[in-house]
Amino acid sequence: MKFVTQPMMYKIGSCTLEMVSEWGNRAREGGGCAKVEANAEFQRLTADIISHTAFGSSYLQGKEAFQALRQLQLLSAAKIADVFIPGSHRYVPTPSNMEIWKLDRTLKNSLMNIIQGKVAASKSSDVGYGDDLLGMMIEASETTKGAKMNMNEIMDECRTFYFAGHETTSNLLTWAIFLLTMHQEWQHKLRDEVLRECGMEIPDADSLSKLKLVNMVLLETLRLYSPAIEMMRMAPQDMKLGKLQIPKGTILSIPVLKIHRSKELWGDDANEFKPMRFVNGVSMAATHPNAFLPFGMGPRVCIGQNFAMMEAKSVLALLLQRFSFTLSPDYKHTPTNNLTLQPQYGLPVFVKPL
Repeated sequence: MKFVTQPMMYKIGSCTLEMVSEWGNRAREGGGCAKVEANAEFQRLTADIISHTAFGSSYLQGKEAFQALRQLQLLSAAKIADVFIPGSHRYVPTPSNMEIWKLDRTLKNSLMNIIQGKVAASKSSDVGYGDDLLGMMIEASETTKGAKMNMNEIMDECRTFYFAGHETTSNLLTWAIFLLTMHQEWQHKLRDEVLRECGMEIPDADSLSKLKLVNMVLLETLRLYSPAIEMMRMAPQDMKLGKLQIPKGTILSIPVLKIHRSKELWGDDANEFKPMRFVNGVSMAATHPNAFLPFGMGPRVCIGQNFAMMEAKSVLALLLQRFSFTLSPDYKHTPTNNLTLQPQYGLPVFVKPL
């Protein structure tokens, strides 16, 4: 199933241009420059984008569903710090568990209503399920030969695209802008590339594929500030890992952030911003072809990674066409793990229309 369509790309562009217009107005009112909290702005933007691209005409209902999912994420992050009591995290009706159960029911009911509405609408018209992500998944579940997706699986995919299209992309854009304010020469290089390949137009699939430097900067951003700092995996069978004997069922923690900053894998400049390390592709960037793990790998790889990268490229291109960015002296560099890696106090930057 093709997850990215031209109408989706147009919607990404139109949502971004609404934010661009707002920033421009604030800059004019501020005498030619505006201070924005980029992390909050990108969270709002990507929530709007994924609601439109995932649910199409049902985006307002989708936005409500994703708000419930966001609250679930925040509660889950808070519970990580709780003292562990066997069974309490799932079965005991603590106040936080009861809130989680309530939000989970709200989320499932919202998604089910949207799905049932799309199915009913398709039967009463010739437009099908629509060209949004949810419509494409419903259609694939009915037309694909062999194993088909059931409703629970479709709802799980909605969750996946929320984290890819909203959470992952907002963090990626936040850290990319941070790095471009710290490395102004790269901001100039990327702007030159965007203007050369896209002009002042909304990027399409063809022009996005030509943004090689933009792609390398986003990859380097994911290496230095990977959304997930670790991944949990269960050993499917007894296995040996180096000198360790791992019994079947053991939960393993893969330290993504440490792998991404390992000097053994990435060289002595592992902690430095060097996008050109990706000039020959991801597999050639380090001493091991699988050293880059922002989206996982293997059968559990994030299926929304292509959507997330396309969304980030589109938004970044539109911003670089129209603004220059400098870091506010109010910024405090305190990356914090809140299920994903985020700046604890936000990212205040000055935006200046070009």
